[in-house]
Amino acid sequence: MLTPRSPRVVAARRLTSRAERSATASFLAEGPQAVREAIAAGAVTALFCTPAAAVRHRDLMSAWSGRHRVVSEGAAASLSETVHPQGIVAVCTAVDRPLAEVMSAGPRLAVLLAEINDPGNAGTVLRTADAAGARLVAFSAGSVDPYNGKCVRASAGSLFHLDLVRDAGPADALAAARAAEMRVLAAIADGENDLDSEADSGRLAVPTLWLFGNEARGLSSDLAAASDARVRVPIHGRAESLNLAAAAAVCLYASARCQRRP
Repeated sequence: MLTPRSPRVVAARRLTSRAERSATASFLAEGPQAVREAIAAGAVTALFCTPAAAVRHRDLMSAWSGRHRVVSEGAAASLSETVHPQGIVAVCTAVDRPLAEVMSAGPRLAVLLAEINDPGNAGTVLRTADAAGARLVAFSAGSVDPYNGKCVRASAGSLFHLDLVRDAGPADALAAARAAEMRVLAAIADGENDLDSEADSGRLAVPTLWLFGNEARGLSSDLAAASDARVRVPIHGRAESLNLAAAAAVCLYASARCQRRP
């Protein structure tokens, strides 16, 4: 049984550092849902679990073609970034792809996250984009690492379902979107275009790249100006605004609904 001081555990624990994740093109996925999707995606290179977790998740032990490493509760806790470790952690190879490659496939619905900071928000947007049928989520340079442990957990496995791009240049993303004949929409609180009007007019039915900005600052003025339209989510009650993840959900589902109309 491996302990917190075992070399394999020590090496895996280093992946809680962004620098180590970047250097090794690897990251950690904790919990049965994330591990299940990582195995299905063929991304797992090592699997650690406690004896109790191995019993609880026999299906995952069977699905994993390699040899899992049995670890103590202390070792599992050392690999976890949560208050209540789930006892099962996978080391995964990075799944991101080059921007040009994924854009050449012509996604109908895609997202660019521009300098967002909160990993929970980022993971929730990944999960929402997956649920809405988006194909691509790109993280701009200066954004949170999509392989951050909190982001991976918040994505609930959706990280492994989407085309993922890291460190995308916003100008490159816009140019690639236009080359793919996508409409580029900037989600901003004071946009001159109303989301409901965009949907009612049918303009959301075309292939679309949505731009979402920093939680506090929003999109840069340059990026907003470079979009085809600046779109606001209508506020019908007294709330001052929606947070990033909620606004992204509303916008993406509006596009998904329009794109699926007969």
